[in-house]
Amino acid sequence: MTSISEQLFNALGVMIMGMSLVFIFLSLLIVGITIVARLTKSENQVAAASAPIVQAPASAATLDPKLVAAITSAIHQYRAKD
Repeated sequence: MTSISEQLFNALGVMIMGMSLVFIFLSLLIVGITIVARLTKSENQVAAASAPIVQAPASAATLDPKLVAAITSAIHQYRAKD
């Protein structure tokens, strides 16, 4: 039978090996994602440069007062039903 100190030493070794493997895996994952992001970023910039920029007309931002009154009236009628 092994002593508790040997078991703790083995557990420490397994823990360090597991943590280092996870660290290596995550580091490689970050590097891979960074490479893919740079590759797709250059493709997206080319597509964005060729796409025309369309701006919404200023009149679309204003609401028709008659429409607001109709919606308000409908809400009041709906709430009064209950």
